[in-house]
Amino acid sequence: MSYLTGEFNCKLDAKGRMMIPSDLKKQLPEAENEGLVINRGLENYLVIYTKREWDLKLGELSKLNEYDRKAIKFVRYFTGGATVLQPDAAGRVNLPKHLLDYAGISGEVVLTCMLNKVEVWDKKAHEKMISEEPENFAELAEEVMAKGRGRDE
Repeated sequence: MSYLTGEFNCKLDAKGRMMIPSDLKKQLPEAENEGLVINRGLENYLVIYTKREWDLKLGELSKLNEYDRKAIKFVRYFTGGATVLQPDAAGRVNLPKHLLDYAGISGEVVLTCMLNKVEVWDKKAHEKMISEEPENFAELAEEVMAKGRGRDE
């Protein structure tokens, strides 16, 4: 699997449509035929998945205990509002108003590639998030990467 790379500044038109940047579009060749899926992120941003990645996420969710209230709540929240995006002939996608409202997105957006998905941020919210980088990023990297490799104590 190849991962998505890049950060892109975009603008929404008055109808909530966004042009997918050409450099990102090249990384998403299946989007034209299969579409994309957009949904709420875990914070005030949106997430775009390829249809294939979304189906993998749903497969993971289908393995959760359907009688566990926390699992039900998580699945309900995670999948609620998910919308298929189909790029038009001009390469634009129409971002749903209810999702734009959730993320506080009105005009300028930043698309940030995060491995197998694309985060969609309001430009000002993205700038704020970036400005809150941890004081010691090296310590954070050491802690997170050590855990990810099974070396935590």
